[in-house]
Amino acid sequence: MKILYVIDRIELKYFEFNDLVTNFWLIKSFLERNQEVYITTIDMLKLKSSIAYVSCYRSYIKDEDIFYEKENPQNFKIEDFQLVMFRPDPPVDLDYISATYIFDFVDREKTFILNDTASIRNFNEKMHAVLFNDLMPENIVTSSKADIIEFLNEHEEIILKPLNQCFGSGVMYLKRGDKNTAVIINSMTKNGTQLIMVQKYLKSAVNGDKRVLILGENILPYSVRKLPSNDDFKFCEHNDSHVIRGVLTEEEMEIYKPVAQKLCSMGIYTAGLDVIEGKIIEVNVTSPCYFIREINRNFGANIENDIADYILTLAESKIGKPVCSL
Repeated sequence: MKILYVIDRIELKYFEFNDLVTNFWLIKSFLERNQEVYITTIDMLKLKSSIAYVSCYRSYIKDEDIFYEKENPQNFKIEDFQLVMFRPDPPVDLDYISATYIFDFVDREKTFILNDTASIRNFNEKMHAVLFNDLMPENIVTSSKADIIEFLNEHEEIILKPLNQCFGSGVMYLKRGDKNTAVIINSMTKNGTQLIMVQKYLKSAVNGDKRVLILGENILPYSVRKLPSNDDFKFCEHNDSHVIRGVLTEEEMEIYKPVAQKLCSMGIYTAGLDVIEGKIIEVNVTSPCYFIREINRNFGANIENDIADYILTLAESKIGKPVCSL
């Protein structure tokens, strides 16, 4: 199978040996299965007379690490690939949205795209978590200072989140009575002009949040706990001391399975739930981290092979079949 992998610009810059990222492990697993894997970034996508093209680099394995042919970018129609892995990181800004539009011109009977770019465009990782509101902490989405203060007075401690960032960027904690309340709210909402997600603060956040891994309609039986770092209240530094083994019970797997089924029906086959006290605080669908290195180390697994096998089988089942509009 010929595979196109769309990654983040900074990930391309530090592509070799970057075993912290999910893409490293999956690309390596695809290559070990003799798949032909090319990598690119969103600025290398093109549209010419309604035909989608890409400039990309062929990747390869050498001495158990992966590299790419930096001096030899190649040009293809995107439909020359049977599988596209669309995994650039947020922010979901205008450039990101424009990149998803390119794939609207790709014949889905020839090329399977994971996660589906139209679905990603239509799914906000913070706001659309509310699709599973019964599994979330109390929350509001608003730009109103009055709404936020009322919510703060009710719950005493709250979390404020921008809607298009990732990895904890811009997320703020606010306690009732804080002298910076007005400044924080005005800054987050850009003086009442920008919607944000506001959630009740869960006290167990001091112990980190758990990553629940979704693959298709199933919950994987592995998990990690992400610990707060750098004197922060949230996980924001990916290193060994801040990612530890998590415990996922059979009951939890059953509780979250309907989430996996719903996402799968929307064209979102890989996702990661961030969970505190059993409550979903975010649904990661753009470039969900599977914490493969940490899971393999803690569970004696080779999770990348399970994921790669699933994706290749899914892609084979989808190619050549009509795709319904979302």
